[in-house]
Amino acid sequence: MSLLTVYDESTPGTPLLTAQDAPTIARELAAIGVRFERWESPVTLADDADSDAVLAAYRPYLDRLMGESGAGTADVIRIDADTPNKPALRARFLSEHTHSEDEVRFFVRGEGSFILHVEGRVYDAHCTRGDLISVPTGIRHWFDAGENPDVTALRVFTDTTGWVAHYTGDPIAERFPARFAL
Repeated sequence: MSLLTVYDESTPGTPLLTAQDAPTIARELAAIGVRFERWESPVTLADDADSDAVLAAYRPYLDRLMGESGAGTADVIRIDADTPNKPALRARFLSEHTHSEDEVRFFVRGEGSFILHVEGRVYDAHCTRGDLISVPTGIRHWFDAGENPDVTALRVFTDTTGWVAHYTGDPIAERFPARFAL
């Protein structure tokens, strides 16, 4: 289930807003320039479908999205029990950072939280299967798929060098851990 929880950056234990319905989540995130959509898709894939099968199944959606955004390519990222060095991989995303390109993800299966830090607020956008999120260039954020991630997502980009994380040095992520017990 998709979930948005908004906090004042000074009060991590006290939500200002909690929303589970896609229109409210989309509206709240749009106010800070973040795109959020639920894709109701007839696509059914096996959990172990390879990257080519995932890309082929979602090609009509990707073509539309890439046409709208000007992005040039897409790939599949999968993090699961077989992923080598999961703790180190997770740690890379847990610190607040920015990118020089929009970060676009569509959750094919699994879940993860994009936690955004904008104008004194923290927006925990917990995404699940069928969710599309696009975090604009320069927005401070971090990502968590939990200690035992099992997620497959489409990544859409124009230039992969834009995905290099530029860490802010702000320890705020330590005060706002992602919440997976939904």
